[in-house]
Amino acid sequence: MTLVAPHFRARQLGARPFPGRRRAPRLATVLTGAGVALVPWMLVLAKTLPQTTEVSNWSTAWIGLDLMLAAGLTGTGALLRTRDPRASPVAAATAALLVMDAWFDVTTSAGTPEQGMALLLAVAAELPLAAACAVVAARRAPHGQGQGQGRGQGR
Repeated sequence: MTLVAPHFRARQLGARPFPGRRRAPRLATVLTGAGVALVPWMLVLAKTLPQTTEVSNWSTAWIGLDLMLAAGLTGTGALLRTRDPRASPVAAATAALLVMDAWFDVTTSAGTPEQGMALLLAVAAELPLAAACAVVAARRAPHGQGQGQGRGQGR
């Protein structure tokens, strides 16, 4: 009986095979609604935000982002080295942070002498690293129930 898949074993015992399964459509609706609700908000921001502004804690914001990038990149590398299945979500988050970093570097440097360096770093470093992390995330994502059942993680 222990070799039977959990959902079959649950059916035999009269339990619901996948508890909490009904929550996924509700969550999907909430997330989709939140994404759609951002569209009119972006229009409001486009019309009301100033083109320039002075920002306090500018260096703290950028150092914090770079700290998260350093943690994500070294964490992904360390998890890959040990073939840990948690490399996938860490790599996915790191890819998103790298794309965000490239976007903000390029857009905030527009029209300044630093724009060339921002574009170079985006094209030569941040976006290629983001693509590599996205590949890691996609290839190592679990494809079954439970930890360790993604590609290369079978038993």
